[in-house]
Amino acid sequence: MLGEPGMRMYRYAAFLGAASLAILFGLMAAGYTLGNVSVVVALIVAAAVAEQASVRLTSSLDMEVSISGLPVLFAAVLYGPLAAMAVYAASMAGDFRNESPQPRLKWAVYTFTRAITGAVAGLVAVKASGLTSSSLGDVVVATVCAALASDSLDIGFNALTFALRGGKNVARVVRSLSSTAAASLPLNISVVALLSYGAEEVSIWILPVFFLPALAAQRLFVLYKEQTQLAEELSSVNARLEQANLSFATALVTTLDARDQYTAGHSAAVAIYAQDIAARMGLSETEQQLAHVAGLVHDIGKIGLPPGLLEKPGAYTLEERRAMERHSEIGERILAKVEDYSQIAAIVRHHHERFDGNGYPDGISGEEIPLISRIIAVADAYNAMTSDRPYREAMPTRVARLRLAQAVETQFDTSVVAAFEAILAGASESYRLGTRVDFQFDGQAQVLQPEAPVFTPDVLVARVAVRSISA
Repeated sequence: MLGEPGMRMYRYAAFLGAASLAILFGLMAAGYTLGNVSVVVALIVAAAVAEQASVRLTSSLDMEVSISGLPVLFAAVLYGPLAAMAVYAASMAGDFRNESPQPRLKWAVYTFTRAITGAVAGLVAVKASGLTSSSLGDVVVATVCAALASDSLDIGFNALTFALRGGKNVARVVRSLSSTAAASLPLNISVVALLSYGAEEVSIWILPVFFLPALAAQRLFVLYKEQTQLAEELSSVNARLEQANLSFATALVTTLDARDQYTAGHSAAVAIYAQDIAARMGLSETEQQLAHVAGLVHDIGKIGLPPGLLEKPGAYTLEERRAMERHSEIGERILAKVEDYSQIAAIVRHHHERFDGNGYPDGISGEEIPLISRIIAVADAYNAMTSDRPYREAMPTRVARLRLAQAVETQFDTSVVAAFEAILAGASESYRLGTRVDFQFDGQAQVLQPEAPVFTPDVLVARVAVRSISA
């Protein structure tokens, strides 16, 4: 059963068919002819080939464009309405389908609308010729008027078809098509006017000099659009993979949170601080995101600590401290088993190394320690000092900043501390304390959400024939 939009489209196609036949018979009765039949056939072939190489207007609109309107405009100026009607209607010949009613309906709608558009453009060209005192002037005026009439009808028919199909944003379609037509109109009028004048004054065989390069240019544009689309799809896939990585990291820290409520909030703050430090130090976007994810999971190894150790309210014994220090190695073993987490695993292993070589687990020093591990070490220590612990109250932020400065070149990398101090000096107290809204653990999963696509119409440097992809 057809719905209301489907019935509307069938009635619309029937009306367009009747109107096309009436216009055809009217033009023939008025004495209009095809002109040079061989040239018109060549223009039909050129229009049909161009239509088969049509390009999707944008990824967000169900519209395609082609340069099939160029031979139509030429036919309108050179031979009048009947030739333009035949060329534009026949440009849809390659789209005829027998598989189902929907493709046939699409073919009928766009064949009839193009037939009407071509006829009107040809009539306008005929009426506009003879308005100047020179043959070149007549050709230019006829081309301008025919192009404006053709573009206006193309836009109007496509907007109406879109609305009848149930489209919700007709104004957006009109804006997109209008901007494309406006951008291409000056060049196309110049090209078609010169070709038409050359065909009349020199030879009709001047046409291949233009149309073959034009078809080649459209093919190159098709290849460009395909490359652009592949790049956009790859970018989208990468964004989703990054989001999946972050979601996995969030799930790991949530598991740790089941044991120690403090750790989740601490990890969220360290992730923000580490990412901001990386940005301040001029690291790439990829490294900044790496710092963020590594900051989230830097304490994940605490899942493997003995029961009760994390929750102990007092100071640790020597044996307990040694057990606690194993959490970076445990974290590395956990993360190393996750695909694409090998770099993060290495960062987590070394985030408790000291710049002077007296850290753990490997006792490496200086630039042997991965840079992001050095960044996390500073962010981790600062947030630990400014947070309440079971065995002590939080330090004031100014005291924690002083402690970081006192530990440069021994515990911490001077350049990392300097970058963090520059951030803290201009930050709000809520940022310094890690209490700002975006430091909440639940908000971390939103960091890598891909932005909504932005609508940016592409403009073809050719007079375009536009149609919807689906009827």
